[in-house]
Amino acid sequence: MANGKELEQHFHSCMPLFIALGDEVRLDIIEVLTYAAQTGRPNGLNVNEITRQTSLSRPAISHHLKILKDCGLVEVEHSGTSNYYRPNLINSTRRLMRLGTLVESAFQQD
Repeated sequence: MANGKELEQHFHSCMPLFIALGDEVRLDIIEVLTYAAQTGRPNGLNVNEITRQTSLSRPAISHHLKILKDCGLVEVEHSGTSNYYRPNLINSTRRLMRLGTLVESAFQQD
């Protein structure tokens, strides 16, 4: 059973994920990157490629990518003069699943 402090700490550690996932544009970007990874672009897309697939400007895409990168949902690889972004969902999913387990255990009756 999770103690209150552990649950609180885990909630706080997951807050950046909730913030990032709470924006429709960022969800669209994750969807674009995931689709690209599944259809032969495992190294990711650059900002221009992402911009072409969305309705936002390049600076807006860059802003959202920074938020996604900072919370660990997206990783970046530098190649020449470009940055290529790809989804990095495994660790974030594990963190959220751990939070779910802690919340569930907090409400279980012995």
